[in-house]
Amino acid sequence: MQGWVQDLGLIGYQQAYALQRRLHEARLRGEIPDMLLLLEHAPVITLGKGFRTEHLLFAPEFYAQRGVEVCSTDRGGDVTCHMPGQLVGYPIFDLRAHGRDLHRFLRQLEEVLIRVLAEYGIEAGRVPGYTGVWVGNEKVAAIGIKVARWVSMHGFALNVNNDLSLFGLIVPCGIVDRGVTSMSRLLSAPVPMAEVKARVIRQFEAVFELRLCPPEMPLESALAGV
Repeated sequence: MQGWVQDLGLIGYQQAYALQRRLHEARLRGEIPDMLLLLEHAPVITLGKGFRTEHLLFAPEFYAQRGVEVCSTDRGGDVTCHMPGQLVGYPIFDLRAHGRDLHRFLRQLEEVLIRVLAEYGIEAGRVPGYTGVWVGNEKVAAIGIKVARWVSMHGFALNVNNDLSLFGLIVPCGIVDRGVTSMSRLLSAPVPMAEVKARVIRQFEAVFELRLCPPEMPLESALAGV
């Protein structure tokens, strides 16, 4: 099965969300194939549908003074954050072609990242009761999605080279007794982001039985009229 992959580079959260919504509508109508967006975000804290106010440790003004946007969003989960050096992936996938099973889809996303980390010698896995990918007691990748009419939005955030200090200003994913880590911290060295992206694409192809290629036309052309 053929799909598309697009590297958006560094992009604002709201801009990427607007693009996701347009792609979601286009995928519903069958105008585009499954689409994987890869990107990094400027510093932002996102509040999912399961957000609890006590997990945002300071007033919004505190974050604004530090150049950190706070955005409510419609993905599942609690509070998390994004920043440069973290690889974010948004699969706009029609799950009717992938088993019509939300839990299976979540496990497949985890599997992609577990395999990528294994390529770097990082032994990562799952923790019962939690979504995401873990190394010991620390989360290295968060996952939060939305599925509407069987088409997915949002996705994963893999900590690659990012500064983890922003996580200290929230209760990440509402989990109080576990930490966060990154690939660069685990490996004690920076990790080439382009290499990680290439390996993520390859593992998406393997796990979801897809062939991912750049869009056949610019996204704006593909989304004309959406």
